[in-house]
Amino acid sequence: MLSDYAEDAPMAPYPEWPLEESRAGTGLRQLVGHWRERPVQNETADAYEYCEPVLHAPRRWGLSAEAVAHLGDHLLQFWRRFRSCFTTRTRDTSEHAYDYLRAQLTMDTARNFANMDRTLHGGDGQALQHFMSNSPWSGPAVFEQIQAEITATPALAHGSTLILDESADEKAGTHNVGASRQYNGRLGKVDVCRVDTCLTYANGGLWAMVDGELFLPEEWFGAAFAQRRKELGVPGERRFETKLQLGLKMLKRVKAHGLPFDLLACDALYGRDSQFRADVDAEGVRYAAQVPGDTRVYLSEPRVGIPSKRSQRGRPRTRLQVLSGQRPQEVRALAQHPQTVWERVQVRLTERGWLTADFAVRRVWTVAAGQRPRSEWLVMRRNSDGDCSYTLLNAPTDTPQAWLIAGSCRRYFTERTFEDAKTEIGWDEFQAQKYRAWEHHLALTAAALWFVAQTKWAWAQMYTRDPTLARQLEVEVLPALSTANVRELLKAVLPLPQLTPAEAMDLVITHLINRARSTSSRLKSQVQPPDSS
Repeated sequence: MLSDYAEDAPMAPYPEWPLEESRAGTGLRQLVGHWRERPVQNETADAYEYCEPVLHAPRRWGLSAEAVAHLGDHLLQFWRRFRSCFTTRTRDTSEHAYDYLRAQLTMDTARNFANMDRTLHGGDGQALQHFMSNSPWSGPAVFEQIQAEITATPALAHGSTLILDESADEKAGTHNVGASRQYNGRLGKVDVCRVDTCLTYANGGLWAMVDGELFLPEEWFGAAFAQRRKELGVPGERRFETKLQLGLKMLKRVKAHGLPFDLLACDALYGRDSQFRADVDAEGVRYAAQVPGDTRVYLSEPRVGIPSKRSQRGRPRTRLQVLSGQRPQEVRALAQHPQTVWERVQVRLTERGWLTADFAVRRVWTVAAGQRPRSEWLVMRRNSDGDCSYTLLNAPTDTPQAWLIAGSCRRYFTERTFEDAKTEIGWDEFQAQKYRAWEHHLALTAAALWFVAQTKWAWAQMYTRDPTLARQLEVEVLPALSTANVRELLKAVLPLPQLTPAEAMDLVITHLINRARSTSSRLKSQVQPPDSS
């Protein structure tokens, strides 16, 4: 039996932890009694009345009333650890970072500057907007603090995976920093969007975002965008870098900070580039890189060298080429080869049951242009619908096949990280235009994710679940605490303030005054100066 968590033993001291969570968060609502469905059959009603109170005992689910009551204090302590990241040489406006984190974690929609400040303090959002868009505090310092806290956690020293991926958000125009017509993987088409290149981190039931870079398309560095770069605050030292270059830069950065991880996983955007894989290998990092079906590989090591000149004319040849007679094969052709041996493997336990797929593993060689051959493992995966995916790994020749298959499945956790960031934390609700606002929003989104991850992990270590619950509910594993669950508990102990009628009227009047002044300013700008002639 194999799961995505096979290599994560240090993070799995509790065998009742599941590998899949409820996206809707209904498990918590059932747990605390906000929703209960009576059985249909009358003969089971008595059993229902007897069992329900027992099922709803918080301690059985690893929930401590004291821990929940102090969750707000935990958020405050979390902010204090990061407080130095939000100060500048002249001012300490770090309280705005606490407000932003609280709003991200307790509000459900419309998490923009004005609405956050209005909801928490009845303000107009201008101070918060200045803190996010103009204040020169360091977003990268927040990521460094997250990395330092991961590194300081002994249980995360082994079995962790670093995942390189990107996330695109559609935009209405190129007035937002980085927005351009480019491929949007979320929509599966070319459209006006902004693309964030990110590193996420996973170990067992914990996942977080540990670094990020804004991809600026090459056109943004042309003369046509010079004024826009200045207006939006793009750093003058920024130069055009491909997504692969950004990914390699982040990898080197977290590696220099000592972040512990055993594997780097990435999709075909990065994996298809043989030079990128070679560069990662040169860093001493093991990778599991997805590749497209037309990737060519050799089944035996090809002989390479510099071919001899065919005549006395011309320059001598200096570039390495394959000299042996064998031809490379596409990996999708290998998947169809009758001699390929497939093995059915249980990949991950979901709420619908075990996700299974067929896997085949082969040792192959790849040749980048002008370079020596490199030996890699090819893991082919065939899902129940017949679709195949392919992953190349640079693991040693004696690596167990089970580890190779598990490593090829690790990209799943970046999807969970991005989903939580967008659906629960409001990552995709960002509306500001400036580069600094983008940097700050990404950093605080990562901090909010890390707060939730730490909370779930700490509670799992401190409060053991009742192992009989799974048998009582007739499931193999219990649903894990989700990001949505933690947010519900936090909203209970940090309720959003309600305005008094007088405060609400004053807020409305302030809003109307600001609108009127804005209109007046536009009208004045439209007035033509008198003709002096």
